[in-house]
Amino acid sequence: MIEIAENTFIREDELTFRTSRSSGPGGQNVNKLNTRVAVLFDVAGSSSLSEEHKQQIRSRLSTRMDKQGVLQVVSQKHRSQEANRQAAVERLQELLQEVLKPRPIRRQTRVPTAVRERRLQEKKRRGTLKRQRREGDQEWA
Repeated sequence: MIEIAENTFIREDELTFRTSRSSGPGGQNVNKLNTRVAVLFDVAGSSSLSEEHKQQIRSRLSTRMDKQGVLQVVSQKHRSQEANRQAAVERLQELLQEVLKPRPIRRQTRVPTAVRERRLQEKKRRGTLKRQRREGDQEWA
């Protein structure tokens, strides 16, 4: 079981693993063995997730999903297939935990009056300075 949120777990039999040749480190090992691992997780067909969680995952991780709603995470950092498999599962867990973590509520704030006044004063000062430079150019012409 993989914990992704408080009281929310994904069963490992819901994950599908696909292997292929890696382009990472490994020397001749790269040419002979399938060390790259892709973890596929069918978000739409998962029985472990609520509809609310599925919607959050679809909206925040849409770039990593295909049209059928399958989330894909790939790892090819390590030289062995088992290490890449573990790394891909950990990355999937981190992604899902980040997505399902509740976001803090943003409280709207006002710009203080003094700050607004200071900004306007600085704009007027810059405009005056530029105007003076323009007037000075005409005298020399």
